[in-house]
Amino acid sequence: MNESVRIGAAAEMLGVSADTLRRWSASGKLRTRRSRGGQRLIALSDVVRLTRAKRTKARPAIVQSARNRFEGIVTRVEKDRVAAVVEVRAGPHRLVSLMTAEAANDLELRVGLAVACVVKATNVVVEVARGASTSS
Repeated sequence: MNESVRIGAAAEMLGVSADTLRRWSASGKLRTRRSRGGQRLIALSDVVRLTRAKRTKARPAIVQSARNRFEGIVTRVEKDRVAAVVEVRAGPHRLVSLMTAEAANDLELRVGLAVACVVKATNVVVEVARGASTSS
């Protein structure tokens, strides 16, 4: 693979910031080169390698049929007596889940909490790992 992508595009593919990729480059974890115009470029083969490494590290402790799993941070929780709307930022993705207020209370959902959203068809299920830090 000889193709390269700009650092911003690579960051979006990996779900990290361009600053993170610059730090990885400075530490030797990632090779970059400059285009004729001075832009940082990353080989697609390196993006694929990092994606595979990320996938093997982040093996969920839960096995299920839903394959679309997004780890992120809760950015909004709105509850009334019956229902709750929970918004999660997962890399470049914004996910919104509608659930019962009871479920949101049971999960102790609040802004800043690290969660995993599992998407199957049109449902977004929010999971919290047992023993996860509850400080915001």
